[in-house]
Amino acid sequence: MGPCVAQKQALIAVDLGAQSCRVSLLRWNGERAELRVIHRFPNAPVDEGEGLRWNIGRIFDGVKTGLKMCAEAAPEGIASIGVDGWGVDYVRLDEAGRLVADPFCYRDARTAKAVEEVYRRISPEKIYALTGIQLLSLNTLYQLYADSLASADRRARWLNIPEYITLLLGGRLVSEYTNATHTQLVSLGKREWCEEIFAAVNLELAAAPEIVPTGTAVGEAKGELVSLAAFRGTKLIVPACHDTASAIGAIPASGNDDWAFISSGTWSLVGTVLRRPCVTEEARTKNFTNLGGVGGTICFLKNVNGMWLLQQCMEEWEKLGIRRTMEELIRRCEGMEAPSALIDVDEASLLLPGDMPGKINAQLIAAGKAPVAMNERGIVEMASLIFHSLANRYAEVLDLIEKTSGKKLRRLFVVGGGGKNQLLNRLTAERTGLEVIAGSSECTTIGNFAIQLAALEENRADGVRAETVTRYAAELSEIPLVSSDARAGV
Repeated sequence: MGPCVAQKQALIAVDLGAQSCRVSLLRWNGERAELRVIHRFPNAPVDEGEGLRWNIGRIFDGVKTGLKMCAEAAPEGIASIGVDGWGVDYVRLDEAGRLVADPFCYRDARTAKAVEEVYRRISPEKIYALTGIQLLSLNTLYQLYADSLASADRRARWLNIPEYITLLLGGRLVSEYTNATHTQLVSLGKREWCEEIFAAVNLELAAAPEIVPTGTAVGEAKGELVSLAAFRGTKLIVPACHDTASAIGAIPASGNDDWAFISSGTWSLVGTVLRRPCVTEEARTKNFTNLGGVGGTICFLKNVNGMWLLQQCMEEWEKLGIRRTMEELIRRCEGMEAPSALIDVDEASLLLPGDMPGKINAQLIAAGKAPVAMNERGIVEMASLIFHSLANRYAEVLDLIEKTSGKKLRRLFVVGGGGKNQLLNRLTAERTGLEVIAGSSECTTIGNFAIQLAALEENRADGVRAETVTRYAAELSEIPLVSSDARAGV
């Protein structure tokens, strides 16, 4: 499996998810590689009266538990650790580098006013021209401005969450390129902060971390970890710290011309890979984003609501005493007729938590349709409505991608946990006419490992090459990823 087999040491991938986090181990048994999820732990934002925030201490405790379990499972030692996670959210640090407060969650409503204020200072058209990033209120740009509106210290350093966890393990203050682009503060096609935007909204440029290429080694494990022999000399490598970029990096497809992807989970990231940014007027008006990808590629995509819709519904149904698993709902939807009407899955109210069934019914009523009843049959009808509506939205976005990018799409790779939803995959194939290929549900882990392997092999100052990552991703995709943690179902 390439030159890294000779080193005989294991690798660790930490994937931070908005609902579930996991720590995985890649080892070699002779010439055979083994992939295992060692530890999973739940994650969710909490509101204790000061906004919707992440408990960063609890997240880090879960990561440390997983790392210690990896050390026990890999006495040969750990060559490197890479941490990826969801984008846009960040911690703020005081002058001593200590956490100021738990970070806000991107779903907190505090950015609504910030968006209006930002657009008074610099137009949305100008922001898009400078960054190529879609206009979303959850982007770091608006969150940082919301801090300013709340009189936070604008000079306080900030760091996105995957890079902060890496810092706690012994790394340095950096922003990995793919994750940096997701802030809407990076100059289009460059690896540098956009000074014009910082100046326009009065953000402190000196508070932003250094941007580094994907696959950069940013230090070695320190602190309590090095009391364990397995972590002595362990490199800390930033993979594509934005989990979507790691997931897309795991797609074992050669060439960039005939395929698209959906990274399917809480969100659905629907897009394709380009060699250069696309910031045409059509791309701007349709609000496509040009996120940094592995090896200098561009992930040209659109955020679409995802399984968040059904997960939120399930929480409300449980309050009524109706408990059904996702698998059970999918199975019961299989034989149902298509709904007579669909919903707009990206309608603004559906992006916020709370009473999701009521919001969906409000949309139906506004369209002159009957609401769905909240009973045993009704919840299946609503689940079916969500699946059909998602598939329809995917088809709309993919059609726009063809028109905007000039590509002729034939294949659609569905990666992430949502890729296991065979019903949604079938509906998507029917709506799009594309060959739908379900990738690994743990594609972010595979991409993370592939980038680490490429970094260890190439040791390049300008980051890993996309073709090297694709080669490793293809090899890793052939290896079953198993769970060895009794709590893996959490």
